[in-house]
Amino acid sequence: MSEPDPDDLEPYRFKCPRALHWHGNRKAAELLAEIPTNLGVDRYGVGGAVEALEDEIRAVLGKPAVVFMPSGTMAQQAALRIHADRRGARAVAFHPTCHLELHEDRAYQRLHGLVGVPIGNARELITLDDLRGVRERLAAVLFELPQREIGGRLPPWADLEEQISFARAQGAAVHLDGARLWECTPYYGRSPAAIAALFDSVYVSLYKGLGGLAGCCLAGEEDVVGEARAWRQRHGGTLFGLWPNAASGLAALRKRLPLMPKYFAHALAIAEALRGLPKVEIVPDPPQTPMMHLHLRVEAKAFRAAARRIAEEQGLFTWAKTVAGDTPSTRVVEFAVGDATLELAPQEVAGIVEQLVS
Repeated sequence: MSEPDPDDLEPYRFKCPRALHWHGNRKAAELLAEIPTNLGVDRYGVGGAVEALEDEIRAVLGKPAVVFMPSGTMAQQAALRIHADRRGARAVAFHPTCHLELHEDRAYQRLHGLVGVPIGNARELITLDDLRGVRERLAAVLFELPQREIGGRLPPWADLEEQISFARAQGAAVHLDGARLWECTPYYGRSPAAIAALFDSVYVSLYKGLGGLAGCCLAGEEDVVGEARAWRQRHGGTLFGLWPNAASGLAALRKRLPLMPKYFAHALAIAEALRGLPKVEIVPDPPQTPMMHLHLRVEAKAFRAAARRIAEEQGLFTWAKTVAGDTPSTRVVEFAVGDATLELAPQEVAGIVEQLVS
Protein backbone atom coordinates (compact mmCIF):
# COMPACT_ATOMS: atom_id res chain seq x y z
CA MET A 1 0.00 0.00 0.00
CA SER A 2 1.52 3.30 -1.09
CA GLU A 3 2.22 6.11 1.34
CA PRO A 4 -0.04 9.18 1.07
CA ASP A 5 1.41 12.03 -0.95
CA PRO A 6 2.39 14.78 1.54
CA ASP A 7 1.76 17.40 -1.14
CA ASP A 8 -1.80 16.25 -1.84
CA LEU A 9 -4.24 18.54 -0.05
CA GLU A 10 -7.41 16.92 -1.39
CA PRO A 11 -7.76 14.51 1.58
CA TYR A 12 -8.27 17.55 3.82
CA ARG A 13 -11.18 18.89 1.78
CA PHE A 14 -13.84 16.90 3.61
CA LYS A 15 -11.94 16.42 6.85
CA CYS A 16 -11.95 20.11 7.73
CA PRO A 17 -15.13 21.43 9.37
CA ARG A 18 -14.55 24.90 7.92
CA ALA A 19 -13.57 26.30 4.53
CA LEU A 20 -12.28 29.64 3.32
CA HIS A 21 -13.55 29.48 -0.25
CA TRP A 22 -17.04 29.68 -1.78
CA HIS A 23 -19.85 27.73 -0.07
CA GLY A 24 -17.53 25.22 1.56
CA ASN A 25 -17.06 21.53 0.91
CA ARG A 26 -20.47 20.00 1.42
CA LYS A 27 -20.64 16.23 1.74
CA ALA A 28 -23.04 14.02 -0.18
CA ALA A 29 -25.60 13.90 2.62
CA GLU A 30 -25.67 17.70 2.83
CA LEU A 31 -26.11 18.05 -0.92
CA LEU A 32 -28.92 15.50 -0.97
CA ALA A 33 -30.65 17.23 1.94
CA GLU A 34 -30.79 20.45 -0.09
CA ILE A 35 -32.77 18.86 -2.96
CA PRO A 36 -36.50 19.71 -2.66
CA THR A 37 -38.73 16.68 -3.02
CA ASN A 38 -42.06 18.50 -3.49
CA LEU A 39 -41.53 19.69 -7.07
CA GLY A 40 -42.30 16.42 -8.82
CA VAL A 41 -40.28 14.32 -11.24
CA ASP A 42 -39.82 14.79 -14.95
CA ARG A 43 -39.76 12.25 -17.74
CA TYR A 44 -37.07 12.98 -20.29
CA GLY A 45 -36.96 16.63 -19.31
CA VAL A 46 -40.71 17.25 -19.33
CA GLY A 47 -42.68 18.20 -16.21
CA GLY A 48 -41.88 18.18 -12.52
CA ALA A 49 -38.90 20.04 -11.13
CA VAL A 50 -37.48 20.65 -14.62
CA GLU A 51 -40.57 22.55 -15.72
CA ALA A 52 -40.67 24.47 -12.42
CA LEU A 53 -37.02 25.49 -12.85
CA GLU A 54 -37.47 26.53 -16.47
CA ASP A 55 -40.50 28.63 -15.54
CA GLU A 56 -38.61 30.43 -12.78
CA ILE A 57 -35.48 31.03 -14.85
CA ARG A 58 -37.68 32.40 -17.63
CA ALA A 59 -39.12 34.93 -15.19
CA VAL A 60 -35.73 35.80 -13.65
CA LEU A 61 -34.04 36.32 -17.03
CA GLY A 62 -37.05 37.84 -18.79
CA LYS A 63 -36.64 35.62 -21.84
CA PRO A 64 -39.48 33.94 -23.79
CA ALA A 65 -38.17 30.40 -23.38
CA VAL A 66 -35.72 28.35 -21.30
CA VAL A 67 -34.35 24.81 -21.49
CA PHE A 68 -32.54 22.95 -18.72
CA MET A 69 -29.38 21.12 -19.77
CA PRO A 70 -26.94 18.88 -17.89
CA SER A 71 -23.89 21.04 -18.70
CA GLY A 72 -22.83 24.42 -19.94
CA THR A 73 -20.54 22.75 -22.46
CA MET A 74 -23.59 21.27 -24.14
CA ALA A 75 -25.70 24.42 -23.86
CA GLN A 76 -23.19 26.85 -25.33
CA GLN A 77 -22.17 24.63 -28.21
CA ALA A 78 -25.84 24.21 -29.11
CA ALA A 79 -26.50 27.95 -28.94
CA LEU A 80 -23.54 28.83 -31.16
CA ARG A 81 -24.39 26.07 -33.64
CA ILE A 82 -27.94 27.39 -33.96
CA HIS A 83 -26.79 30.98 -34.49
CA ALA A 84 -24.24 29.81 -37.07
CA ASP A 85 -26.71 27.68 -39.04
CA ARG A 86 -29.22 30.51 -39.22
CA ARG A 87 -26.67 32.99 -40.53
CA GLY A 88 -24.92 30.66 -42.95
CA ALA A 89 -21.54 31.40 -41.34
CA ARG A 90 -19.21 29.23 -39.27
CA ALA A 91 -16.98 31.72 -37.43
CA VAL A 92 -17.70 32.53 -33.78
CA ALA A 93 -15.66 35.08 -31.84
CA PHE A 94 -14.76 34.96 -28.17
CA HIS A 95 -12.14 36.04 -25.64
CA PRO A 96 -8.91 33.97 -25.74
CA THR A 97 -9.71 32.54 -22.29
CA CYS A 98 -13.23 31.45 -23.24
CA HIS A 99 -14.29 28.13 -21.71
CA LEU A 100 -15.00 26.73 -25.19
CA GLU A 101 -11.39 27.36 -26.16
CA LEU A 102 -9.61 26.28 -22.97
CA HIS A 103 -11.64 23.47 -21.47
CA GLU A 104 -13.71 21.67 -24.11
CA ASP A 105 -11.11 20.11 -26.43
CA ARG A 106 -12.28 22.27 -29.32
CA ALA A 107 -15.65 20.50 -29.34
CA TYR A 108 -17.22 23.47 -31.12
CA GLN A 109 -14.95 22.59 -34.06
CA ARG A 110 -14.96 18.80 -33.83
CA LEU A 111 -18.70 18.35 -33.27
CA HIS A 112 -20.23 21.39 -34.95
CA GLY A 113 -17.80 22.51 -37.62
CA LEU A 114 -17.46 25.98 -36.13
CA VAL A 115 -14.37 28.14 -36.48
CA GLY A 116 -13.19 29.84 -33.31
CA VAL A 117 -11.91 33.41 -33.62
CA PRO A 118 -10.18 34.52 -30.40
CA ILE A 119 -10.27 38.30 -30.09
CA GLY A 120 -8.43 40.66 -27.78
CA ASN A 121 -5.67 40.24 -25.22
CA ALA A 122 -5.86 37.21 -22.95
CA ARG A 123 -5.08 39.40 -19.92
CA GLU A 124 -7.55 42.17 -20.72
CA LEU A 125 -11.24 42.62 -21.46
CA ILE A 126 -12.50 42.69 -25.04
CA THR A 127 -12.63 46.18 -26.53
CA LEU A 128 -14.58 47.71 -29.40
CA ASP A 129 -11.33 48.02 -31.36
CA ASP A 130 -10.82 44.26 -30.95
CA LEU A 131 -14.20 43.65 -32.57
CA ARG A 132 -13.48 46.13 -35.33
CA GLY A 133 -10.28 44.26 -36.08
CA VAL A 134 -12.06 41.03 -37.06
CA ARG A 135 -11.73 40.56 -40.83
CA GLU A 136 -14.26 37.80 -41.44
CA ARG A 137 -18.01 37.46 -41.21
CA LEU A 138 -19.05 36.25 -37.79
CA ALA A 139 -22.05 34.13 -36.96
CA ALA A 140 -21.90 35.07 -33.30
CA VAL A 141 -19.88 36.86 -30.66
CA LEU A 142 -19.71 35.28 -27.21
CA PHE A 143 -19.35 37.60 -24.23
CA GLU A 144 -18.43 36.20 -20.81
CA LEU A 145 -19.72 38.08 -17.77
CA PRO A 146 -17.76 38.13 -15.55
CA GLN A 147 -14.47 37.22 -17.25
CA ARG A 148 -13.36 34.41 -14.96
CA GLU A 149 -9.79 33.77 -16.06
CA ILE A 150 -8.78 37.38 -15.41
CA GLY A 151 -10.25 37.58 -11.93
CA GLY A 152 -13.95 38.08 -12.54
CA ARG A 153 -13.59 41.40 -14.35
CA LEU A 154 -16.53 43.22 -15.96
CA PRO A 155 -16.60 45.85 -18.70
CA PRO A 156 -18.29 49.19 -18.05
CA TRP A 157 -21.96 48.98 -18.99
CA ALA A 158 -21.66 51.60 -21.72
CA ASP A 159 -18.74 49.71 -23.30
CA LEU A 160 -20.74 46.48 -23.26
CA GLU A 161 -23.72 48.12 -24.95
CA GLU A 162 -21.47 49.65 -27.60
CA GLN A 163 -19.75 46.35 -28.37
CA ILE A 164 -23.04 44.47 -28.63
CA SER A 165 -24.50 47.11 -30.94
CA PHE A 166 -21.44 46.86 -33.17
CA ALA A 167 -21.61 43.05 -33.34
CA ARG A 168 -25.29 43.13 -34.24
CA ALA A 169 -24.66 45.75 -36.92
CA GLN A 170 -22.27 43.28 -38.57
CA GLY A 171 -25.03 40.65 -38.63
CA ALA A 172 -23.69 38.54 -35.75
CA ALA A 173 -25.75 37.11 -32.92
CA VAL A 174 -24.66 37.96 -29.39
CA HIS A 175 -24.52 35.15 -26.85
CA LEU A 176 -23.86 35.49 -23.13
CA ASP A 177 -21.69 33.03 -21.24
CA GLY A 178 -23.41 34.00 -18.02
CA ALA A 179 -22.23 31.06 -15.94
CA ARG A 180 -21.77 33.59 -13.14
CA LEU A 181 -24.30 36.14 -14.34
CA TRP A 182 -25.79 36.21 -10.85
CA GLU A 183 -22.55 37.63 -9.49
CA CYS A 184 -22.63 40.62 -11.89
CA THR A 185 -25.83 42.10 -10.51
CA PRO A 186 -24.41 44.10 -7.56
CA TYR A 187 -21.66 45.75 -9.63
CA TYR A 188 -23.97 46.76 -12.47
CA GLY A 189 -26.86 47.58 -10.15
CA ARG A 190 -29.12 45.76 -12.58
CA SER A 191 -31.28 42.66 -12.41
CA PRO A 192 -30.38 39.44 -14.23
CA ALA A 193 -33.20 40.22 -16.68
CA ALA A 194 -31.80 43.69 -17.44
CA ILE A 195 -28.39 42.19 -18.23
CA ALA A 196 -29.84 39.27 -20.20
CA ALA A 197 -31.94 41.66 -22.30
CA LEU A 198 -28.80 42.71 -24.20
CA PHE A 199 -28.27 39.21 -25.63
CA ASP A 200 -29.92 36.89 -28.13
CA SER A 201 -29.18 33.82 -26.02
CA VAL A 202 -28.03 33.42 -22.43
CA TYR A 203 -26.43 30.49 -20.61
CA VAL A 204 -26.51 30.45 -16.80
CA SER A 205 -24.99 27.88 -14.48
CA LEU A 206 -26.83 26.46 -11.49
CA TYR A 207 -23.69 25.50 -9.56
CA LYS A 208 -21.17 28.25 -10.32
CA GLY A 209 -21.99 30.97 -7.84
CA LEU A 210 -25.26 29.36 -6.79
CA GLY A 211 -23.88 26.07 -5.49
CA GLY A 212 -26.50 23.69 -6.87
CA LEU A 213 -25.69 20.33 -8.39
CA ALA A 214 -24.44 20.17 -11.97
CA GLY A 215 -26.70 21.70 -14.58
CA CYS A 216 -27.56 24.91 -16.36
CA CYS A 217 -30.20 26.71 -18.38
CA LEU A 218 -30.16 28.21 -21.84
CA ALA A 219 -32.57 31.09 -22.45
CA GLY A 220 -33.66 32.89 -25.60
CA GLU A 221 -36.41 33.13 -28.18
CA GLU A 222 -38.82 30.21 -28.40
CA ASP A 223 -37.56 28.97 -31.76
CA VAL A 224 -33.92 29.04 -30.63
CA VAL A 225 -34.67 27.21 -27.40
CA GLY A 226 -36.86 24.71 -29.24
CA GLU A 227 -33.97 23.87 -31.52
CA ALA A 228 -31.65 23.68 -28.51
CA ARG A 229 -33.88 20.97 -27.07
CA ALA A 230 -33.26 18.95 -30.21
CA TRP A 231 -29.51 19.43 -29.77
CA ARG A 232 -29.81 18.34 -26.14
CA GLN A 233 -31.27 15.06 -27.33
CA ARG A 234 -28.59 14.66 -30.03
CA HIS A 235 -25.89 15.19 -27.42
CA GLY A 236 -27.41 12.55 -25.15
CA GLY A 237 -28.50 15.10 -22.56
CA THR A 238 -32.22 14.33 -22.44
CA LEU A 239 -31.95 11.82 -19.62
CA PHE A 240 -34.85 9.75 -18.29
CA GLY A 241 -34.94 11.84 -15.11
CA LEU A 242 -33.30 15.26 -14.77
CA TRP A 243 -35.30 16.36 -11.74
CA PRO A 244 -32.69 15.98 -8.93
CA ASN A 245 -30.31 18.44 -10.57
CA ALA A 246 -33.10 20.77 -11.62
CA ALA A 247 -34.62 20.79 -8.13
CA SER A 248 -31.21 21.42 -6.58
CA GLY A 249 -30.61 24.30 -8.98
CA LEU A 250 -33.98 25.87 -8.25
CA ALA A 251 -33.38 25.70 -4.49
CA ALA A 252 -29.91 27.20 -4.91
CA LEU A 253 -31.27 30.01 -7.08
CA ARG A 254 -33.90 30.93 -4.51
CA LYS A 255 -31.44 30.79 -1.63
CA ARG A 256 -28.36 32.48 -3.07
CA LEU A 257 -29.44 34.96 -5.73
CA PRO A 258 -30.73 37.31 -3.00
CA LEU A 259 -27.37 36.94 -1.19
CA MET A 260 -25.21 38.23 -4.07
CA PRO A 261 -25.03 41.80 -2.68
CA LYS A 262 -23.92 40.40 0.66
CA TYR A 263 -21.24 38.22 -0.94
CA PHE A 264 -20.03 41.20 -2.98
CA ALA A 265 -19.84 43.51 0.05
CA HIS A 266 -17.86 40.86 1.93
CA ALA A 267 -15.48 40.48 -1.01
CA LEU A 268 -14.83 44.22 -1.00
CA ALA A 269 -14.18 44.18 2.75
CA ILE A 270 -11.80 41.22 2.38
CA ALA A 271 -9.92 42.99 -0.40
CA GLU A 272 -9.53 46.02 1.86
CA ALA A 273 -8.09 43.79 4.60
CA LEU A 274 -5.74 42.04 2.17
CA ARG A 275 -4.48 45.21 0.55
CA GLY A 276 -1.81 45.84 3.16
CA LEU A 277 -0.17 42.43 2.84
CA PRO A 278 3.17 42.85 1.05
CA LYS A 279 3.14 39.48 -0.73
CA VAL A 280 -0.43 39.60 -2.00
CA GLU A 281 -1.87 41.27 -5.10
CA ILE A 282 -5.63 41.37 -5.69
CA VAL A 283 -6.92 41.08 -9.26
CA PRO A 284 -8.99 43.04 -9.99
CA ASP A 285 -8.56 45.58 -7.24
CA PRO A 286 -11.15 46.32 -6.05
CA PRO A 287 -13.13 43.18 -6.94
CA GLN A 288 -16.05 43.65 -9.31
CA THR A 289 -17.86 40.47 -8.28
CA PRO A 290 -17.76 38.13 -5.27
CA MET A 291 -14.70 36.62 -6.98
CA MET A 292 -11.09 37.73 -7.14
CA HIS A 293 -7.73 36.24 -7.99
CA LEU A 294 -4.94 36.43 -5.45
CA HIS A 295 -1.42 36.60 -6.87
CA LEU A 296 0.83 35.35 -4.09
CA ARG A 297 4.59 35.70 -3.89
CA VAL A 298 5.25 32.25 -2.52
CA GLU A 299 6.72 29.01 -3.83
CA ALA A 300 4.27 26.21 -4.54
CA LYS A 301 5.85 23.85 -2.00
CA ALA A 302 5.78 26.46 0.76
CA PHE A 303 2.14 27.23 -0.01
CA ARG A 304 1.15 23.57 0.22
CA ALA A 305 2.98 23.17 3.51
CA ALA A 306 1.22 26.19 4.99
CA ALA A 307 -2.18 25.08 3.68
CA ARG A 308 -1.67 21.63 5.18
CA ARG A 309 -0.64 23.14 8.52
CA ILE A 310 -3.73 25.36 8.59
CA ALA A 311 -5.95 22.38 7.78
CA GLU A 312 -4.44 20.23 10.51
CA GLU A 313 -4.16 22.85 13.23
CA GLN A 314 -7.17 25.07 12.54
CA GLY A 315 -9.55 22.68 10.80
CA LEU A 316 -9.82 25.13 7.89
CA PHE A 317 -9.52 24.12 4.24
CA THR A 318 -8.08 26.86 2.02
CA TRP A 319 -7.09 25.70 -1.48
CA ALA A 320 -6.01 22.32 -2.82
CA LYS A 321 -3.59 23.84 -5.32
CA THR A 322 -2.29 26.98 -6.96
CA VAL A 323 -1.47 27.75 -10.58
CA ALA A 324 1.64 29.42 -11.93
CA GLY A 325 1.61 33.20 -12.06
CA ASP A 326 3.34 35.58 -14.42
CA THR A 327 6.72 35.06 -12.73
CA PRO A 328 8.39 31.96 -11.24
CA SER A 329 7.96 33.38 -7.74
CA THR A 330 4.21 33.93 -8.06
CA ARG A 331 1.32 31.53 -7.52
CA VAL A 332 -2.35 32.30 -8.17
CA VAL A 333 -5.55 31.14 -6.46
CA GLU A 334 -9.16 31.92 -7.34
CA PHE A 335 -11.09 33.20 -4.34
CA ALA A 336 -14.88 32.99 -4.56
CA VAL A 337 -16.77 34.49 -1.64
CA GLY A 338 -19.76 32.44 -0.55
CA ASP A 339 -21.54 30.98 2.46
CA ALA A 340 -18.38 29.54 4.00
CA THR A 341 -16.49 32.82 3.59
CA LEU A 342 -19.26 34.79 5.31
CA GLU A 343 -18.44 32.88 8.48
CA LEU A 344 -15.01 34.54 8.57
CA ALA A 345 -14.37 38.21 9.33
CA PRO A 346 -12.27 40.07 6.74
CA GLN A 347 -9.31 40.44 9.13
CA GLU A 348 -9.47 36.72 9.89
CA VAL A 349 -9.30 36.00 6.16
CA ALA A 350 -6.32 38.32 5.83
CA GLY A 351 -4.57 36.49 8.67
CA ILE A 352 -5.09 33.14 6.95
CA VAL A 353 -3.78 34.41 3.62
CA GLU A 354 -0.79 35.92 5.40
CA GLN A 355 0.02 32.50 6.86
CA LEU A 356 -0.11 31.01 3.35
CA VAL A 357 2.51 33.38 2.00
CA SER A 358 4.83 33.47 5.01
